[in-house]
Amino acid sequence: MAFRCYRADLILPMDGPPIPSGVVQIADDGTIIDVGGPSLAEDKPCTYYRGVLLPGFINAHCHLELSHMQDMIPTGTGLIPFIRDIIRKREAPLEHIIDCARRADEEMRRDGIVAVGDISNVDHTAVVKKHSPLRYHTFVEVFDLWQPSHADEEYRRASALAEQFDQAPHKVSIVPHAPYSVSYALFQRIRSEHTNGLSLSMHNQETAAEDEFFMRGTGALVEFYHELGIKIDAFEPTGKTSLQSILERDLLPGNGPVLLVHNTQTTREDIRMTQNRLESVYWVSCPNANLYIENRLPQYRLFVEEGARVCIGTDSLASNWGLSIMEEVRTILRYQSYLDWKEVLRWATLHGAQALGMDDTLGSLTPGKRPGLVHIDMDVDAPQPMKTYRSHQRIV
Repeated sequence: MAFRCYRADLILPMDGPPIPSGVVQIADDGTIIDVGGPSLAEDKPCTYYRGVLLPGFINAHCHLELSHMQDMIPTGTGLIPFIRDIIRKREAPLEHIIDCARRADEEMRRDGIVAVGDISNVDHTAVVKKHSPLRYHTFVEVFDLWQPSHADEEYRRASALAEQFDQAPHKVSIVPHAPYSVSYALFQRIRSEHTNGLSLSMHNQETAAEDEFFMRGTGALVEFYHELGIKIDAFEPTGKTSLQSILERDLLPGNGPVLLVHNTQTTREDIRMTQNRLESVYWVSCPNANLYIENRLPQYRLFVEEGARVCIGTDSLASNWGLSIMEEVRTILRYQSYLDWKEVLRWATLHGAQALGMDDTLGSLTPGKRPGLVHIDMDVDAPQPMKTYRSHQRIV
């Protein structure tokens, strides 16, 4: 079998310990043949890379269909004004939307991303995904704005939309937008129809207004509904956080990966309750988007201390300066330098693949998988290696 040999100062297989002066052998079709120490390269031509070699990145949360909105929304305004701008500015000629989505897809591929968990409210990106070398799990998002009489209609609309994305090797599932925009009736419909083992995604605790809405029935979200002329008589405050309110009603499927996205307001109690209630939960962080919208980051220390599985997303070009997972990693470590940089890279690879149910082929340099290969040019022996980052590139 024809194969290529690569060695680096450090190999991060992700499903095992780091390998100093490591070697990885990859077949011409991208399949990992072997990974090991320097002896693996004896008597073989092997290309050396300074720094680190690791599997391709997983973008666990993106909105590809908003790629045409880059630089259209100012930073730091907060989530509610951001949502207003999305509603007001997202319309554009379809050809332009598709072209921007295609270029964003290519940007992610160049960055070393091999798979994407992507939110869709319309079918504009279906043609892009069909021809993309990236693997997608499309999360068809639904919301009824706390109008339970609309729950069945919204679910039927989402089912028809999901058919547009149901194309191998990609996956698709119908998911709730967020607790503040989905009635209990719609949550229950999603749960009852959810396919066992299929990943589900939900925006979670991205703004303090979300918890205020559930705990006291006051705040910016109530004002936002009033501004839209929507009566939310079906909603009653619970006295608990939004996430706890959903969990206590058993509204999230417990038989597959659940991706909770953003989590900037999530508390230790929220984390513990969730991990006790759900068998497979992944906490998706989109740090650059959180800084772009609300200038706030999650309390990463809480997730680490509670043994939570974190993965990384970019959100959209409407809420970010780019779609680079490496830049998200660098942001996390810039603000939270106590974190183990190798573990944060595991969030960006293996955890993301597990969250999307793609770890059978992606996420780790395991023989038999085809996870891609990324090189990070850096000094691995420096006191803070990520500060020496120079560049990164996709090799395979």
